[in-house]
Amino acid sequence: MNGPNPMNIFQVSGRAMSAQLVRMNTTASNLANAGAVATTPEAAYRTMKPVFRTHFDTASKMATVDVESIVTAGEAPTKRYDPGNPLADGEGNVYESAVEETRELVDMMEAARTYQNNVEVMQTAKSLITETLRLGR
Repeated sequence: MNGPNPMNIFQVSGRAMSAQLVRMNTTASNLANAGAVATTPEAAYRTMKPVFRTHFDTASKMATVDVESIVTAGEAPTKRYDPGNPLADGEGNVYESAVEETRELVDMMEAARTYQNNVEVMQTAKSLITETLRLGR
């Protein structure tokens, strides 16, 4: 075959969809922990972000993406005086996660769009393969 194998298109899109699913899951976790408080800054929730790595497969001549790792990112937890909180330290402070909800919602929308684009790539490839098979009859 001279060009890329059509089956590789499904593999590349599938891996990209998996990567975006990890992105959506970390974003959902970030949103779920927005406003969470802890007794110490170390125990406070930190925003999680996936780190993507692009790989080029010379045999198929196609690039694919994988999640290399998940890291903590963003601002440090915010110290807040709240002596009535059961999680307050000896000085009456709690440490609130610094999740930026607007940024997380934008990230989730971008991940969902990228995921949907890959679904459409797979649907288009499937249609083209089906039509090619029909022409061969």
